[in-house]
Amino acid sequence: MEEIATVAKPVNPKKQHNNKRLTWAIIKDQRQLIYMSVPLLAYIIVFAYLPVWGWTMAFQDYKPARSFSQQDWVGFKHFQFLFTDDNFLRVLRNTLAMSIINLILGFTTAIVLALLLNEIKKMFWKRTVQTISYLPHFLSWIIVTGIVATSLASDGIINDLLMKLHLIDQPIMWLSEGKYFWGVVGASHVWKEVGWNTIIYLAAMASIDPALYEAADIDGANRYQKMWNVTLPGIKATIVILLIMSIGHILEAGFEVQYLLGNGLVVDWSETIDIFVLKYGIAQGNYSLATAGGIFKSVVSITMLLFANWTAKRLGEERLL
Repeated sequence: MEEIATVAKPVNPKKQHNNKRLTWAIIKDQRQLIYMSVPLLAYIIVFAYLPVWGWTMAFQDYKPARSFSQQDWVGFKHFQFLFTDDNFLRVLRNTLAMSIINLILGFTTAIVLALLLNEIKKMFWKRTVQTISYLPHFLSWIIVTGIVATSLASDGIINDLLMKLHLIDQPIMWLSEGKYFWGVVGASHVWKEVGWNTIIYLAAMASIDPALYEAADIDGANRYQKMWNVTLPGIKATIVILLIMSIGHILEAGFEVQYLLGNGLVVDWSETIDIFVLKYGIAQGNYSLATAGGIFKSVVSITMLLFANWTAKRLGEERLL
């Protein structure tokens, strides 16, 4: 009898898909989950999709006293004004610069702190450091900016410390010189959010298989080598997801910290798109201009989110091939 050998063909991961079709029986079995999702769906429709109707104001010379049919349509007039106005280009530069600074500092400091906390073996000290680091997250920006302004005053603790260490000869006016403002904002964001941002990284590290660390010990790896070759690869997926979400908010540099710490001396470095919209749009009753600025932010955020997601997907596919 001849033996017939069958060779299994390798399955291309790109062609794998779920053949299970959606049927009424499946919907009936999952009806409890569907009922639970109805309030959330209604919330999204009411507060996320219905307000999109207000975007029509960006294409009008909107007057609150007029009905929708009485508004004067002006096309892309307000968008043209934004992209040709020197003030808007300046605040766009400020927004991108502070957002990128916050993104880089926020990511690196949170990951580094999570790696260091993960190496602490005594739970008492680990929880103590973690609690102290994320307590500032629960403070409002009003309180945080007050602490920052007091610390950076001419007679504040920062200048006193630097002078006692003989690093400077006279106090530095941190909040009166524009070249320091972006750094101050970045450092403030790090101090307030670094502890809170480490929580998700610590949770991801807790799911790493301990056998990997044991194998690294057998191979003679030290702590730093285990961080680089075991811990960081183990949380790579978490880092990528959080990075994609952060890139989607690239124009969300903030409003409160810039508005509260800013002043007339640093206005060329402190104003962001949100402050521009408040100052030249809402405060002057030009709601069409304010809406155009909001649409610009939304379009850029969606574009950057899709681009980051597409890039991460392509890089993942290249590694599979």
